Formats: sequence, C-alpha cells, structure tokens
Amino acid sequence: MITIKSEREITLMKKTGELLARCHQEIAKIMKPGITTYEIDQFVEQFLANHGATPEQKGYKGYEFATCASINDEICHGFPRKKPLNNGDIVTIDSVFNLNGALADSAWTYAIGKPSEQAKNLLKVTYEALYRGIEQAQIGNRLGDIGHAIQSFVEPLGYSVVRDFTGHGIGPSLHEAPQILHYGMPGKGLRLKEGMVITIEPMINTGRYNSTLDANGWTARTSDGSLSAQFEHTLAITKNGPIILTDQSETSLFT
Repeated sequence: MITIKSEREITLMKKTGELLARCHQEIAKIMKPGITTYEIDQFVEQFLANHGATPEQKGYKGYEFATCASINDEICHGFPRKKPLNNGDIVTIDSVFNLNGALADSAWTYAIGKPSEQAKNLLKVTYEALYRGIEQAQIGNRLGDIGHAIQSFVEPLGYSVVRDFTGHGIGPSLHEAPQILHYGMPGKGLRLKEGMVITIEPMINTGRYNSTLDANGWTARTSDGSLSAQFEHTLAITKNGPIILTDQSETSLFT
C-alpha cells in the first residue's frame, strides 16, 4: 500500500535523512586501503548509538548488520567482512536509519585509494543518473519518467541498468509500494502524488545488467564479473518539486 506522508512526517524523515547524510560524510573520511567493511559497519553502529538512532535493516528478514557493503562486482546486499579493502576497490555502503520512528535510506559508492579510470567513470555516470531520475520526481509525472531518464542516459554511454533490484516507497515501513524501476518508458506507470516518499537508487554496471545471487541468499553480483555502482537518496514529492531528505551535497567523491 502506498502511504501519503504529512508535512510533519516528512519533516521527521528529513531529520533522519540529515543524520544519515552526516554519517556518509564521516564514512568518506575513513575510506582508505586497509580498512575493512566490518570496521565501517561497527563505525555506523556507534554513530547511530551516539545519536539515538537505530539501524532499521538490522534484523530485517534475519539480516545481521547495520549496513550492506558491496565491493566491486557486488551489486547490492553484500555482507560486511573482515577482509581489508584494496587500493582501487569500489564499495557501496547502504544503510537505513530509524530516528524516533522516522526512516531514511541512502547508499553511496566510494572509491578506495586511486581507482581505475573505468571505476571513476562508472561512479560519475551512476551519480549523474541518480540526479537525472530525481529531476523527474515531480507531481503528475509517472514512474516510467524516472526510469526512462536513467536508462536513456546510461545505456548510450555503454553501461547497463540492473533490472532485479529497484527503489521503493519508504516510511513507516522499510519497503513500501510503489517499486521504482530504473528503466522504463516515459509516460507509463503510476502517477506521482504530493506526499509520496520514495527512494531512487540506480545500480549501474560496466557490463551486462544480469545478476546472480550468492549462496548466502543475500548478496547479488554481476553475472559477468563487471563492476557495479549505486547511489541512492530518499526524497519527498512536494508541490515545490522533489526534496532530497538524505542530501549530502558537500561530500566530495571524485577527487
């Protein structure tokens, strides 16, 4: 069921989103060769505790961590682990914060040390794709307009859009209707309404869009071993256009 949020609910979710954005800004400072995604997960746990918030995905369908940490060819839902990250790796950290019952969801892909030109270009394209999708999140537009804006941008550049995982509505539950596809036809699909809160989170691959699932039942990776990146914001549909609740525009990712 799609829930329409009040101004008060959106304000509360924005406070959560601001906290999550600050956490990503802090994560960016510690991303370097030798750190482990388990250490990053522990950092996020402590950050949440220090600010009176909780990790919403921890315990969701048995998931054990505060973050998902997906490295290189992993598309999403990678488990934090104690293996050090190497120079040139890319890693996506995805987390959902709960602050006083209000949720926010954001994923960010970080480059470790000096990434390859291929990896840097993938991050830049995926980042741009996110904001092209957000531009279409206007009252009266349709879900297909979001997906088409992303797909029509990345595919001519030689990248592919993951089909098996989508954005979603959020709040008060972690995953709500509608699903937000990152590909599609303009003018098709559900019409966006004021008060909807959704995530847009394109997962873009350097190779084919097909994915496989690891034996752990969670981690999805590219079927051809190509690199994958993801950027995700939670946003509210308002009469003044989309409001990004997890904005972290001050973060520099492409140094």
